Amino acid sequence: MEKLIVQGKNSLKGEVKISGAKNAALPIMAACLLIEGRCCLKNIPQLTDIKVMIKVLEELGAKVQTEENELMIDASRLMQEKAPAELVSKLRASVLVLGPLLARRRKAKVALPGGCNIGLRPVDLHLRGLSQMGASIRIKDGYIEATANPSLVGGNIYLDFPSVGATENLLLAACFAKGTTIIKNASRTPEVVDLCSFLQKTGVNIKGAGTDTLIVKGKSYLFPANHVIISDRIEAGTFMMAAGITGGEILLKGANFEHLEAPILELKNMGMQIEKMDGKILVKGCFPLKPVQIKTLPHPGFPTDLQPQLTSLACLAKGESRIVETIFESRFSHIPELKKMGAKIEQEKTTIKIKGVPFLKGSQVTAFDIRGGAALVLAGLAATGQTHILNPQHIDRGYQRFEEKLAGLGANIKRVRFD
Repeated sequence: MEKLIVQGKNSLKGEVKISGAKNAALPIMAACLLIEGRCCLKNIPQLTDIKVMIKVLEELGAKVQTEENELMIDASRLMQEKAPAELVSKLRASVLVLGPLLARRRKAKVALPGGCNIGLRPVDLHLRGLSQMGASIRIKDGYIEATANPSLVGGNIYLDFPSVGATENLLLAACFAKGTTIIKNASRTPEVVDLCSFLQKTGVNIKGAGTDTLIVKGKSYLFPANHVIISDRIEAGTFMMAAGITGGEILLKGANFEHLEAPILELKNMGMQIEKMDGKILVKGCFPLKPVQIKTLPHPGFPTDLQPQLTSLACLAKGESRIVETIFESRFSHIPELKKMGAKIEQEKTTIKIKGVPFLKGSQVTAFDIRGGAALVLAGLAATGQTHILNPQHIDRGYQRFEEKLAGLGANIKRVRFD
């Protein structure tokens, strides 16, 4: 087993390179299943979730070559329609192969997805939308079984909630659907926009990227394409908060300022200084931090993937903060762990109230999901004494060389094995 040991009270300073966005890379990897030919994807983060998705693609018959931060994917000979449970259970995003398989092979059998235990996250919106495109769907023995005879057809689809995954799956399915597909109340995230950008390079006619209405004209053939994945706004936001919680000064290289407008606004309201400068973002922490009042919302609102990290930051703010989680009802695994470190947090359903404390103290805590794990690392950076974080493999699913990057900024952090 492994754990991270963090010795706190070091002010972080220096420059850090932000990796490619996992949440953009995964759907684009799935999109390659639509294409007969080799696609080259650059700026791919080296994460365990990426490795799982590679195995899923290979299981379906795609050939995948890796070279540092590049992937070459050739799905010319797509041999299977079944994505096995042992892989899909490890990664929720693997359900994104459903749309491409159904579009290209006209049938698919994909296990119900797994991943972080942060809420129900049903795939109902995915399945309802595909049904509106003419797919026949049933759930049997833990698998989604779908067929489209003779093919998918364009439709007018309204999503009850702007789900990122449902938007992506329906967008991928629409690429080969006959006629035009209109997806209303679609997700507006930068990751969905990046997927649209890749698909447009392959020849798909897509209008409305970045808005809540996507219009897709189906094609009979897509061309191989090369694409550079956008930077990870969640990793960037996490390092911003690392600067804030340690009173440090960090220069983020490669981060996209426009993708982070909501978090930047809230961090500035807490007293931090954040400046855009020539493709980089300069972040300066301050003491004391002001309390925050936020509600997580679909993009362009405050992202749920930064809620746990903001909770850690609010623990040291002077006054009472209030955070309402509207996306994932169970995204609070970090709260009992932060309390072990001296945090004063009260939870009522999906609302948490945080009374700022003068300091946190090192303790042994456990990471139960990606972002909750990152939040505990941030808390450890600010705590007195040592913090031992168990289950760091969760963090590895979403952050490339996290402790190495933090150490480069002056953090005293190391990974150790133990029995």
